[in-house]
Amino acid sequence: MVLLAPDHGLPLRNTFDVGLYIAGAESNVARGLAHLGHETEWFGRVGKDPFGERISDFLSESHVYASNVIVDDSRPTGVYFKDHRGERSTIYYYRLGSAASALCRTDLGGLHVDQRRLVHLSGITPALSPSCDDLLQAIVVEREQGGAVISFDVNYRPTLWNADTAGRRLLELARSADIVFVGRDEAAVLWSTANAEDVRRILPDVPELVVKDAHVGATHFGGAGTTFVPALKVSVVEPVGAGDAFAAGVLSGWLRGWDATRSLQLGHIMAGFTLQHVSDLPVLPEAAVILSLAQPSSGEWGDLELGLP
Repeated sequence: MVLLAPDHGLPLRNTFDVGLYIAGAESNVARGLAHLGHETEWFGRVGKDPFGERISDFLSESHVYASNVIVDDSRPTGVYFKDHRGERSTIYYYRLGSAASALCRTDLGGLHVDQRRLVHLSGITPALSPSCDDLLQAIVVEREQGGAVISFDVNYRPTLWNADTAGRRLLELARSADIVFVGRDEAAVLWSTANAEDVRRILPDVPELVVKDAHVGATHFGGAGTTFVPALKVSVVEPVGAGDAFAAGVLSGWLRGWDATRSLQLGHIMAGFTLQHVSDLPVLPEAAVILSLAQPSSGEWGDLELGLP
């Protein structure tokens, strides 16, 4: 999607100037992984309009392969707005009937899941339409093309579906994935869990589970046991998009064969830079700088400060 947001921290009703950005959970993760040096591709549908062109151009410029993206000449590219209200933002989506909502099982061939090492998906997609939900059924549950490790970020959006419906479906998808990201707060809404350990109890067989707890930290459950890494202290400008940056960092660590501690640290670093910017996809320091910060020898974790580039 494209994101429009005031550049000066004003609410929409009081501003005449907005910035136009590229956003979307999966594309955020793909861009983050590409920045960290991984070969990535984003697949989806965009409208045959300037917004769709801008998305494809931006991803290509960010070294995310986007040549297989389907251009839909009958549906528009989805858009959304951020409305700043003090320290919080309200999100307004305009994606009903969008090109992305027309994704379906027949598009699976364009994904080439059997040729991928890792496929990352989010719980936003199945809420867009029945055909989108069926596509995730094929990829995550049925493993129609097999092959890749499936990473799934629960990413519950209450504006798209109610908690009862979402809770049942997202639990089924999460239980079928190999790597799962979920916020402690959204798990509480969806599944009535109180803490990370409760989430693990309802997802006992997921090989790698990461439970995020906002400014507190994140807990990883896996074959090597349980690992907790506290979040970094940063000045928050905008929280939306930080979860995707965090996922990109953790998945980068996984792709590199790092242990859970170092992978979570990289996730927090990526999230920390994103939290300090109004866009979901801010300008980031060079990959070498970011990776060096996640080294065990980088000093006391709690004292690490992230300056904007």
